[in-house]
Amino acid sequence: MQPFLSVLIPCYNEEKTVEKVVQAVKNCNLDRTMEIILIDDASTDNTASVINGNLLDDIDHFIRLPVNRGKGYAIRQGIEKASGEYIIIQDADLEYDPGDFVKLCKPVLSGHADIVYGSRFSGGETHRVLYFWHSVGNKFLTLLSNVFTNLNLTDMETCYKLFPAKILKNLDLVEDRFGIEPEVTAKVARIADIRIYETGISYFGRTYAEGKKIGWRDGFRAIWVIVKYGISR
Repeated sequence: MQPFLSVLIPCYNEEKTVEKVVQAVKNCNLDRTMEIILIDDASTDNTASVINGNLLDDIDHFIRLPVNRGKGYAIRQGIEKASGEYIIIQDADLEYDPGDFVKLCKPVLSGHADIVYGSRFSGGETHRVLYFWHSVGNKFLTLLSNVFTNLNLTDMETCYKLFPAKILKNLDLVEDRFGIEPEVTAKVARIADIRIYETGISYFGRTYAEGKKIGWRDGFRAIWVIVKYGISR
């Protein structure tokens, strides 16, 4: 039987959190069938050992990449493997709560939405207070993306994006790192009559000392990606 939801978990050097994240996904209380696809992007710590030692019975597919290529590349490998009706990305840290899957799926199950974004900046959900300039940067990138896509998203950079598999598998995604976020947004915005919804989600951000990886270079790359795919519309 085809699973309703394929959960893609790209990870790189997440030995401390990957097991907790997989268990949180399994316990998310979504009353639908799921498959879990974990993609290890050539971690240099003990991530692969943790997966091989404790998690193989809890996941459906494990992809171990021989060379580190980035989140976007890892996600593309997971998309190819996914067999679910819908696909969602779950980071392997503890910043996003899989308990929000129920909220993300609700607009789809009610027949209102085709795609659902989880917004960290709307809905009044719990979120950790962290970097001011990161917040400014995220909102600027969302604004710039909206200018080119004519959407009114509040959080384009969010990890939580729920897609129909038939749509995501037909997109020609090429960005290897975090540029996949503005790239996929630009490309789904081109689809005629696509219904994109947002729902507020909780966010438990972490510091760089705790393992946060995205940096200022990724921000500049995101600007380039937004303009590149915006102009090519």
